[in-house]
Amino acid sequence: MNEKLLFSLIDRFEEGSLTELEYLNGDQKLVLKKGGAAISVAPMTVAAPQGAPQGVSHGLPLQEDAPHASTAEKPDVITSPLVATFYASNVPDAPPFVQAGDQVKKGQTLCILEAMKMMNKLDAETDCEILAVKARPGDLVEFGQVLFEIKKR
Repeated sequence: MNEKLLFSLIDRFEEGSLTELEYLNGDQKLVLKKGGAAISVAPMTVAAPQGAPQGVSHGLPLQEDAPHASTAEKPDVITSPLVATFYASNVPDAPPFVQAGDQVKKGQTLCILEAMKMMNKLDAETDCEILAVKARPGDLVEFGQVLFEIKKR
């Protein structure tokens, strides 16, 4: 997908009244969503080539041993609804909107995501506790990337 088409789709989507857009072009897929919806993305695991020594990555991600579901509860996550720059506060050197351990109310601002010179507030969709902040100020975050681990109240 060429860059000009990509930015044109994003511009029109942001200006329009659609809340979700899915664009397919061959094996490429673009999904845009509005409204700060939390989206979970399952991690992709790739098996090592047949006959390859174990424990060597060969440029492929290694599958991590996950705790058994009955022994460890996975936290809920809040993911980025768009490709953007992550900001933990609205001005440099100000305290972050939230940090690990904070109790958050529905509608409270969690961070700001800057995309195409537009500042987008990401608000909590439910009352929750912030367990971890997974992005640092100034990080470029991808669509679907985990920004916060939370525990719903």
